[in-house]
Amino acid sequence: MTSPVSSVFETTKPASADYLTRFAASDVGRDYKGRMLDALDLRAGLTVLDAGCGPGADLPALAEAVAPGGTVIGVDRDQEMLDAAAEARVAARPGVELRRADVHALPLDDASLDRARTDRVLQWVDDPARALAEFHRVLRPGGRLVMAEPDWDTLVVDHPDPALSRAYTRHITERVIRNATIGRRLARLATDAGFRVPEVIPATQVFRDVRAADRVFGFERTTRRAVAAGDFTEAQAAEWLDHLAHGPFFASATLYVVVAEA
Repeated sequence: MTSPVSSVFETTKPASADYLTRFAASDVGRDYKGRMLDALDLRAGLTVLDAGCGPGADLPALAEAVAPGGTVIGVDRDQEMLDAAAEARVAARPGVELRRADVHALPLDDASLDRARTDRVLQWVDDPARALAEFHRVLRPGGRLVMAEPDWDTLVVDHPDPALSRAYTRHITERVIRNATIGRRLARLATDAGFRVPEVIPATQVFRDVRAADRVFGFERTTRRAVAAGDFTEAQAAEWLDHLAHGPFFASATLYVVVAEA
């Protein structure tokens, strides 16, 4: 597909660490991450897990909140992510540890943590229920887990042809994201894992600027994949991208912050 609007959209996929770092610094990222931090109710001396910590964008705020005397453990299965965190000198902060591990099998003792967080990680894992069982295992009784996950079925993009918007969202939910509706399922899965769920906080992200939205959604790259999968024709893709680039733009999606107590 050759698009006449490539100058509007990112055509090259950013490195994963770069994408996560810039998303954390965006208005959207700061908003819901601030809600997560508040919900964790951190204080000095606590031990906190950041499961799927990526390049460590959230570790400094966690470390500051549990200082002095606290410990923050950043876990990720991707060594490149941990290397990015180390290069950013996150690991040099007092009380911060980085460990390579999978959320399905955490290298932590039973009941060894006061708090845990995971941010847009469970949408990708093989078995969210197993990961939640691990979180329950490593948290002390009364410990708190705070999770943030999108529900990709809530993604709406305004277009004169609503069928194209629905097809785009369906492509993402059926072919791109492994656990696309994890946001709505989190409270149930946490309850099944033995948690009490006192609060679910919806965070609806609204985008009026196409370039800002594209930095999150990668419209042209995703549309190319939809064409390759047969979910869009070439003509539909051109119509879709042309309106996103030149027409009044609106998109929204809802992410859920779920608070669970062991």
